[in-house]
Parts: sequence; structure tokens; C-alpha cells
Amino acid sequence: MNPESLKEAQKLFNSIKSGKSEFIVCPPFVYLSSLKGKLGAQNCFYEDKGAYTGEISASMLKNLGCEYVIIGHSERRQYFKENNEIVNKKIKKALSLGLKPILCIGETEKEREEEKTDQIIKDEIIYGLEGIPASKAPIIAYEPIWAIGTGNACDVEEAQRMGLLIRKIVSKTYNLSVSKNLCLLYGGSVNSSNASSYLKEAGFNGLLVGGASLKADEFNKIINA
Repeated sequence: MNPESLKEAQKLFNSIKSGKSEFIVCPPFVYLSSLKGKLGAQNCFYEDKGAYTGEISASMLKNLGCEYVIIGHSERRQYFKENNEIVNKKIKKALSLGLKPILCIGETEKEREEEKTDQIIKDEIIYGLEGIPASKAPIIAYEPIWAIGTGNACDVEEAQRMGLLIRKIVSKTYNLSVSKNLCLLYGGSVNSSNASSYLKEAGFNGLLVGGASLKADEFNKIINA
């Protein structure tokens, strides 16, 4: 829910220097129509239209020029009690309208301490992708919840292990060998100092950047990485 004004949003957006990297900007809904570029939304609802006050449909996003939509972000799961069933319905609706979903998965600190990480990740992938064909598999973003906004980023070795686990689960879900087409992102206290490590050492295809994306200089450094 940042930045606080359209003027700030436009200034931040216009300060991004893409270089050779591909980047997607997912601003609050109210700024989408004022920005031009590769855009995504932070959420969508699973119905086309109707009496769902406060919700935004996938078709509305498509009509605004959105190409992507984040689904199942940890904050949606935590604050709005979105479970795997809701996430799955949203992914299906987004796909039916031609949007590319970015499925967020990740464990809490408590789940990590109780050694439930692997099972949580497995459940979020299996139930999140239920009924979705391999040809339409979404982008997957691994966001260890304990690392989001804490400055306590996941170490590279653990991130690499999780990346391999996720690819294995996705492959098993679709009864396929590890898909070369799976786009896997890392999110959680990403900054310009650790960005390249998640890409080059941990094997992720890209990054889901949070707080650092609100600082133009820092975000540009991440893009350069």
C-alpha cells in the first residue's frame, strides 16, 4: 500500500532504468491506469462481476492493460485469511482471462521452527495448482514469510535447497521431469547486495522485490544485478 500519492508513484515508476533486465511493476490498483509499461496487479477476485464490494475482477485488470497478477501473497493469506482453495480459484480465474499469475508460497517463522517448511510448501503448490494444466503453470515466488521486511534474508544455501524442492514438487505434480519453463522467483528482504546471489548461486530466475522497490536507486541496482 505504497506510495501514498499518484505523483510519487509516477516519479518512482519513471526513475526505473531497465537495462537488459525484464521487470514487472505491481502498484496499488488506483495507480494502474496512470502507468504505462509491463504491469501486474497485487491481487484479484475469483468472480467476473457482481455484488462483491471492494473487490477487483481479473477482467477489470485485463481491460486496464495488466499482464500479470500476484496471487496468494503472505499478507493476503495472513490478514485476509486466504487459503489454498481461494488461491486456486483466483489462479484459475486469472488464467481464464489471459493474465499470468504469480503464485506466492512460503512458511512462517513458527512453521520453520517446527520443521514444517517442506510440507507447507508442498501443500501450497499442490492445492494451489490443482486442476491447472502444465502448459498454464504460473510463475512461482518463494517468499519465506519470516524474511519479508525483516532484513533477515534467507541464506543462499537454504534458498537453493528450497528452489530445488519447489521444482521437484512442481514436476511431480505434473508427472514431468523438472520443467525448464518454470519461472521461479525469490522474495524476502531482497536488496542490491544479495540479489545476484539468489540468481547466480541459488538458481532462481528472478526476484519479487518488496521494500527495496520503493527506493529508486536501490531498485535500479537490483535490476543491474
